Amino acid sequence: MYTDNYISIENVSKEYKKQKVLKNVSFSIKEGEIFGLLGPSGAGKTTLIRLIMGMESPNEGTINIMTQKVPNLKIIEQIGYTAQSDALYTDLSAEENIKFYCQLYKLPKKLWKEKIYEVLKVVNLNEDSKKIVSNFSGGMKRRLSLAISLIHNPKILILDEPTVGMDPILRQQIWNEFESLKNAGVTILITTHVMDEAEKCDRLAMLRNGNCISVGNPKDLIKDLNCNSLEEVFLKLGGNPYEN
Repeated sequence: MYTDNYISIENVSKEYKKQKVLKNVSFSIKEGEIFGLLGPSGAGKTTLIRLIMGMESPNEGTINIMTQKVPNLKIIEQIGYTAQSDALYTDLSAEENIKFYCQLYKLPKKLWKEKIYEVLKVVNLNEDSKKIVSNFSGGMKRRLSLAISLIHNPKILILDEPTVGMDPILRQQIWNEFESLKNAGVTILITTHVMDEAEKCDRLAMLRNGNCISVGNPKDLIKDLNCNSLEEVFLKLGGNPYEN
Protein backbone atom coordinates (compact mmCIF):
# COMPACT_ATOMS: atom_id res chain seq x y z
CA MET A 1 0.00 0.00 0.00
CA TYR A 2 1.40 3.35 -1.03
CA THR A 3 1.73 6.12 1.52
CA ASP A 4 1.52 9.90 1.14
CA ASN A 5 4.22 10.52 3.75
CA TYR A 6 6.97 8.26 2.40
CA ILE A 7 9.45 11.08 2.93
CA SER A 8 8.37 13.71 5.44
CA ILE A 9 10.13 17.05 6.01
CA GLU A 10 8.67 18.95 8.98
CA ASN A 11 9.65 22.51 9.93
CA VAL A 12 13.28 22.00 8.88
CA SER A 13 15.76 24.84 9.31
CA LYS A 14 19.51 24.81 8.77
CA GLU A 15 22.11 27.49 9.33
CA TYR A 16 25.85 27.84 8.81
CA LYS A 17 27.76 30.46 10.80
CA LYS A 18 24.46 32.10 11.81
CA GLN A 19 23.32 32.34 8.18
CA LYS A 20 20.03 30.50 7.61
CA VAL A 21 20.17 28.36 4.49
CA LEU A 22 16.80 26.65 5.06
CA LYS A 23 13.93 28.30 6.89
CA ASN A 24 11.09 26.23 8.35
CA VAL A 25 10.66 24.00 5.28
CA SER A 26 7.81 21.47 5.32
CA PHE A 27 6.43 19.07 2.69
CA SER A 28 5.94 15.35 2.14
CA ILE A 29 6.75 13.05 -0.76
CA LYS A 30 4.47 10.21 -1.78
CA GLU A 31 5.69 6.70 -2.38
CA GLY A 32 6.20 5.95 -6.07
CA GLU A 33 6.20 9.52 -7.39
CA ILE A 34 8.74 11.77 -9.08
CA PHE A 35 9.13 14.79 -6.83
CA GLY A 36 11.17 17.81 -7.85
CA LEU A 37 13.02 20.48 -5.91
CA LEU A 38 13.02 23.57 -8.13
CA GLY A 39 15.05 26.68 -7.46
CA PRO A 40 18.07 28.72 -8.54
CA SER A 41 21.59 28.17 -7.23
CA GLY A 42 21.74 29.06 -3.55
CA ALA A 43 18.06 28.33 -2.93
CA GLY A 44 18.88 25.50 -0.48
CA LYS A 45 18.23 22.45 -2.69
CA THR A 46 21.54 20.67 -2.12
CA THR A 47 21.52 21.44 1.60
CA LEU A 48 18.08 19.89 1.90
CA ILE A 49 19.25 16.80 -0.01
CA ARG A 50 22.20 16.43 2.38
CA LEU A 51 19.82 16.61 5.34
CA ILE A 52 17.49 14.01 3.82
CA MET A 53 20.48 11.73 3.22
CA GLY A 54 21.53 12.12 6.86
CA MET A 55 24.89 13.67 5.93
CA GLU A 56 24.07 16.60 8.18
CA SER A 57 21.49 17.32 10.86
CA PRO A 58 18.97 20.18 10.81
CA ASN A 59 19.16 22.89 13.47
CA GLU A 60 15.39 22.59 13.81
CA GLY A 61 12.72 20.19 12.57
CA THR A 62 12.65 16.51 11.66
CA ILE A 63 13.02 14.35 8.56
CA ASN A 64 11.49 10.88 8.32
CA ILE A 65 11.81 8.29 5.55
CA MET A 66 9.44 5.34 5.64
CA THR A 67 8.42 6.51 9.16
CA GLN A 68 12.05 6.25 10.36
CA LYS A 69 13.91 9.34 11.51
CA VAL A 70 17.13 10.04 9.61
CA PRO A 71 20.00 9.43 9.79
CA ASN A 72 19.25 5.71 9.72
CA LEU A 73 21.69 3.20 8.20
CA LYS A 74 19.03 0.68 7.15
CA ILE A 75 17.13 3.43 5.32
CA ILE A 76 20.26 4.78 3.63
CA GLU A 77 21.01 1.30 2.25
CA GLN A 78 17.72 1.49 0.33
CA ILE A 79 18.56 4.81 -1.32
CA GLY A 80 20.37 5.41 -4.60
CA TYR A 81 22.13 8.78 -4.49
CA THR A 82 23.76 10.99 -7.09
CA ALA A 83 25.48 14.07 -5.69
CA GLN A 84 26.31 17.24 -7.63
CA SER A 85 29.99 16.27 -7.51
CA ASP A 86 30.73 12.92 -9.12
CA ALA A 87 32.23 10.38 -6.67
CA LEU A 88 34.20 8.44 -9.26
CA TYR A 89 37.66 6.89 -9.46
CA THR A 90 39.00 8.67 -12.53
CA ASP A 91 41.98 6.32 -12.97
CA LEU A 92 39.62 3.35 -13.36
CA SER A 93 37.32 2.41 -16.23
CA ALA A 94 33.54 2.83 -16.06
CA GLU A 95 33.17 -0.93 -15.58
CA GLU A 96 35.77 -0.99 -12.80
CA ASN A 97 34.00 1.85 -11.01
CA ILE A 98 30.75 -0.09 -11.07
CA LYS A 99 32.48 -3.26 -9.87
CA PHE A 100 33.80 -1.32 -6.88
CA TYR A 101 30.28 -0.23 -5.96
CA CYS A 102 28.90 -3.71 -6.58
CA GLN A 103 31.35 -4.92 -3.95
CA LEU A 104 30.47 -2.01 -1.65
CA TYR A 105 26.76 -2.88 -1.88
CA LYS A 106 27.62 -6.57 -1.36
CA LEU A 107 26.01 -7.76 -4.59
CA PRO A 108 26.72 -11.44 -5.36
CA LYS A 109 29.63 -11.59 -7.81
CA LYS A 110 27.66 -13.81 -10.20
CA LEU A 111 25.28 -10.86 -10.79
CA TRP A 112 27.93 -8.25 -11.53
CA LYS A 113 28.19 -8.76 -15.30
CA GLU A 114 24.43 -8.61 -15.81
CA LYS A 115 24.04 -5.61 -13.49
CA ILE A 116 26.88 -3.67 -15.12
CA TYR A 117 25.33 -4.17 -18.55
CA GLU A 118 21.89 -3.23 -17.26
CA VAL A 119 22.82 0.07 -15.58
CA LEU A 120 25.19 1.18 -18.34
CA LYS A 121 22.45 0.56 -20.89
CA VAL A 122 20.15 2.95 -18.99
CA VAL A 123 22.65 5.80 -19.46
CA ASN A 124 23.88 4.74 -22.92
CA LEU A 125 27.46 3.99 -21.84
CA ASN A 126 27.88 0.31 -22.72
CA GLU A 127 30.23 1.10 -25.60
CA ASP A 128 32.39 3.14 -23.23
CA SER A 129 32.54 0.59 -20.40
CA LYS A 130 36.28 -0.09 -20.83
CA LYS A 131 37.31 3.57 -21.14
CA ILE A 132 39.20 5.29 -18.31
CA VAL A 133 36.90 7.79 -16.57
CA SER A 134 39.51 10.59 -16.68
CA ASN A 135 38.87 10.67 -20.45
CA PHE A 136 35.10 11.11 -19.96
CA SER A 137 33.32 14.41 -20.56
CA GLY A 138 31.42 16.00 -17.70
CA GLY A 139 28.14 14.68 -19.09
CA MET A 140 29.50 11.13 -19.34
CA LYS A 141 30.64 11.28 -15.72
CA ARG A 142 27.13 12.37 -14.68
CA ARG A 143 25.69 9.43 -16.59
CA LEU A 144 28.08 7.01 -14.91
CA SER A 145 27.20 8.43 -11.48
CA LEU A 146 23.53 7.89 -12.27
CA ALA A 147 24.23 4.30 -13.36
CA ILE A 148 26.02 3.62 -10.07
CA SER A 149 23.04 4.90 -8.08
CA LEU A 150 20.89 2.16 -9.69
CA ILE A 151 23.17 -0.81 -8.90
CA HIS A 152 21.42 -2.09 -5.77
CA ASN A 153 17.80 -1.69 -6.99
CA PRO A 154 17.02 1.12 -4.52
CA LYS A 155 13.50 1.89 -3.32
CA ILE A 156 14.33 5.61 -3.38
CA LEU A 157 16.45 7.61 -5.82
CA ILE A 158 17.79 10.99 -4.66
CA LEU A 159 19.40 12.83 -7.55
CA ASP A 160 21.03 16.26 -7.31
CA GLU A 161 20.84 17.78 -10.81
CA PRO A 162 21.64 14.44 -12.50
CA THR A 163 21.19 15.58 -16.11
CA VAL A 164 23.63 18.52 -16.06
CA GLY A 165 25.83 18.39 -19.17
CA MET A 166 23.60 15.97 -21.09
CA ASP A 167 22.26 16.71 -24.55
CA PRO A 168 18.45 17.00 -25.00
CA ILE A 169 18.05 13.55 -26.60
CA LEU A 170 19.88 11.78 -23.79
CA ARG A 171 18.04 13.83 -21.15
CA GLN A 172 14.76 12.60 -22.63
CA GLN A 173 16.02 9.00 -22.56
CA ILE A 174 16.97 9.40 -18.90
CA TRP A 175 13.55 10.83 -18.06
CA ASN A 176 11.90 7.91 -19.85
CA GLU A 177 13.89 5.65 -17.54
CA PHE A 178 12.75 7.68 -14.52
CA GLU A 179 9.16 7.02 -15.60
CA SER A 180 9.87 3.30 -15.90
CA LEU A 181 11.41 3.25 -12.44
CA LYS A 182 8.43 5.14 -11.04
CA ASN A 183 6.06 2.63 -12.62
CA ALA A 184 8.07 -0.10 -10.87
CA GLY A 185 7.39 1.60 -7.53
CA VAL A 186 10.62 3.57 -7.08
CA THR A 187 10.28 6.99 -5.41
CA ILE A 188 12.42 9.64 -7.09
CA LEU A 189 13.50 12.98 -5.62
CA ILE A 190 15.32 15.18 -8.10
CA THR A 191 16.72 18.71 -7.88
CA THR A 192 16.73 20.94 -10.93
CA HIS A 193 16.77 24.56 -12.00
CA VAL A 194 15.51 23.65 -15.49
CA MET A 195 11.82 24.46 -15.94
CA ASP A 196 11.04 21.86 -18.61
CA GLU A 197 12.42 19.12 -16.33
CA ALA A 198 10.40 20.44 -13.40
CA GLU A 199 7.24 20.16 -15.50
CA LYS A 200 7.87 16.40 -15.90
CA CYS A 201 7.61 15.86 -12.12
CA ASP A 202 4.41 14.56 -10.53
CA ARG A 203 4.76 17.23 -7.85
CA LEU A 204 7.42 19.70 -6.85
CA ALA A 205 8.49 22.12 -4.14
CA MET A 206 9.71 25.55 -5.18
CA LEU A 207 12.57 26.92 -3.09
CA ARG A 208 13.78 30.49 -2.91
CA ASN A 209 16.35 31.83 -0.44
CA GLY A 210 15.82 28.85 1.82
CA ASN A 211 12.03 29.17 1.88
CA CYS A 212 9.54 26.72 0.37
CA ILE A 213 7.25 29.07 -1.56
CA SER A 214 4.91 26.46 -3.06
CA VAL A 215 4.24 22.72 -3.31
CA GLY A 216 2.04 21.02 -5.88
CA ASN A 217 1.52 19.45 -9.28
CA PRO A 218 3.15 21.63 -11.98
CA LYS A 219 0.06 21.80 -14.19
CA ASP A 220 -2.18 22.58 -11.23
CA LEU A 221 0.13 25.38 -10.07
CA ILE A 222 0.10 26.93 -13.54
CA LYS A 223 -3.70 26.69 -13.75
CA ASP A 224 -4.49 27.80 -10.18
CA LEU A 225 -2.30 30.89 -10.42
CA ASN A 226 -3.54 31.74 -13.93
CA CYS A 227 -0.06 31.55 -15.42
CA ASN A 228 1.31 30.29 -18.72
CA SER A 229 4.41 28.51 -17.42
CA LEU A 230 6.17 27.29 -14.29
CA GLU A 231 8.67 30.10 -14.65
CA GLU A 232 5.81 32.58 -14.47
CA VAL A 233 4.44 30.78 -11.39
CA PHE A 234 7.86 30.95 -9.74
CA LEU A 235 8.19 34.68 -10.36
CA LYS A 236 4.60 35.39 -9.33
CA LEU A 237 5.19 33.67 -5.98
CA GLY A 238 8.25 35.82 -5.31
CA GLY A 239 10.80 33.50 -6.81
CA ASN A 240 13.01 36.15 -8.41
CA PRO A 241 16.48 35.29 -7.03
CA TYR A 242 17.65 38.89 -7.56
CA GLU A 243 15.04 40.31 -5.18
CA ASN A 244 15.15 39.99 -1.40
